[in-house]
Amino acid sequence: MKGEGEITLEGQVLLGEDLEIRPARLAIRGGRIARVEELGRAPDLWILPALFNAHTHLGDTVAMDLPLAGRLEEVVTPPHGLKHRILAGTPRDTLVAGMRASLGAMERGGCGGCADFREGGPDGVAALREAARGLSLRPVILGRDGGEHAGDGIGISSARDIPDLERQVAETRRAGKKVAFHAGERDPDDVEAALAYRPDLLVHCTHATDSQIRSIADGGIPVAVCPRANWRLGVARDPDHPPVTRMVACGCTLFLGTDNVMVAQPDLWREMEFVATVYGLPPREILKAAIAGAGLFGEIPFIAPDRPARILVVDPGRSNLSFTRDPAGTLVKRVSAGDIRETFLFSPRE
Repeated sequence: MKGEGEITLEGQVLLGEDLEIRPARLAIRGGRIARVEELGRAPDLWILPALFNAHTHLGDTVAMDLPLAGRLEEVVTPPHGLKHRILAGTPRDTLVAGMRASLGAMERGGCGGCADFREGGPDGVAALREAARGLSLRPVILGRDGGEHAGDGIGISSARDIPDLERQVAETRRAGKKVAFHAGERDPDDVEAALAYRPDLLVHCTHATDSQIRSIADGGIPVAVCPRANWRLGVARDPDHPPVTRMVACGCTLFLGTDNVMVAQPDLWREMEFVATVYGLPPREILKAAIAGAGLFGEIPFIAPDRPARILVVDPGRSNLSFTRDPAGTLVKRVSAGDIRETFLFSPRE
């Protein structure tokens, strides 16, 4: 991916924040998009921004597809939930290997980054950094139990779970780091408590009420929704949970995540297809939600001149996708990692 000179790509490019498809040529120099030149015609290759998985728990890769029973809090709530007991009993090298395998799967699937809630305190943060070494995918690490000081911010399980929450949030803010909350996953009762801290990110909001959704939109707080995991964990059973249609109608900024690797593969193509099938959002809204999460952490993820070249090239000719009448819809509903021809994940600093 690195080298002297200029890289040029031609194809059907999804340009700007609106992801409008135009035949165009991209010129990449020094890891950045130097020029975007619209063309009269271009090859049948789809060039789009890299995806960003806005909510993961990569540590529980080691508990993948464990048969689950019991209430949500018995499975995933710290410190005594099933997954936390498994993590505590797993050797560090196995945890690192599992996280690296999931990071690699995401990168091969066109994902340029993720926002991970990392258990295990400072050592848990260090373990994820070790797992990501040498990869182009960059995890943003939201730690716990002291891991917030070593990571990029704090990832809070719920406002009702943390006895000294105010101190932890205040310390994280003083350090200039991000504050993210799970909220509204099993009921709406912890959403307003999370909103009181004006977080940088809310995760789930599966059961947020209309008034809470309006407050989220008015506060400009993005929401990372994880519908497949919500269904697998038994907190969603219909298209109103999470209330993605109402969120979009109210003007919320929507991101897509895949949540716990123990219950859902960290594959945003599958997540997009599920959202399109169950929730019926327009394809570009879904695709934008699978890209835009990088903006929370200082990137401008959409294709335009003088931005980092973090893009992927999908070749519809590798399967039957070239017969589509709606490329945006096909990207959301049918593409998989096997359709990706090239991935360019240059660092913003290259």
